[in-house]
Amino acid sequence: MTLITLTDPRSPISEAYRTLRTNLSFYSLDNPLRSLVVTSPAMAEGKSTTIANLAVTMAQSGRKTILVDCDLRRPSLHTLFDLKSEPGLTTAVLNNESDLPLQETGVENLWLLASGPKPPNPADLLGSRKIDQLLERLSEKADLILFDAPPVIAVTDAAVLGAKVDGVLLVINAGKTRRDHSERAKEMLEKAKVRIIGAALTNAPKDPSIGDYYS
Repeated sequence: MTLITLTDPRSPISEAYRTLRTNLSFYSLDNPLRSLVVTSPAMAEGKSTTIANLAVTMAQSGRKTILVDCDLRRPSLHTLFDLKSEPGLTTAVLNNESDLPLQETGVENLWLLASGPKPPNPADLLGSRKIDQLLERLSEKADLILFDAPPVIAVTDAAVLGAKVDGVLLVINAGKTRRDHSERAKEMLEKAKVRIIGAALTNAPKDPSIGDYYS
């Protein structure tokens, strides 16, 4: 996993992340997205890399952005930004801490709320009233809050959390995701009354007609 939007900002991939940022910004002009869950049907499909690079581009556009690692079973965002996994989300929720343990990422306008210690029942924690209160506190500090959630098919976490935010973005790996997994994930989210705002395709083959315009 890499933050290509920082290491190679002029690459076609970085431009694709900026396009995703623009599409999300124009998704609902009357009611702009302020909280978004990013997940995938199954494991290893690029959701964490996608949300981290999306967060960077959002912050670079001037929006105060908080990235929250809600993959409490296999957290990885702290590794991407070379930060600590604790204290974090679970610390703030379980200890009722008044000050949120937000970490500076080195990117202007972007902060990380890491996962914190692993809880025994992540889905129960994410569905609790304390998470609702945390969301309110986060919304007071940022223009946009991005949540990295576990794969939809594996556990219920993404559906539980998705019902609390403005929308869910589903990450699909062009070279790996099975069609039936994508359809099942969509059905599971819809059953949970989650607002699916779209899908992001990762690992897509480069279109040769585009050329090297951005190089």
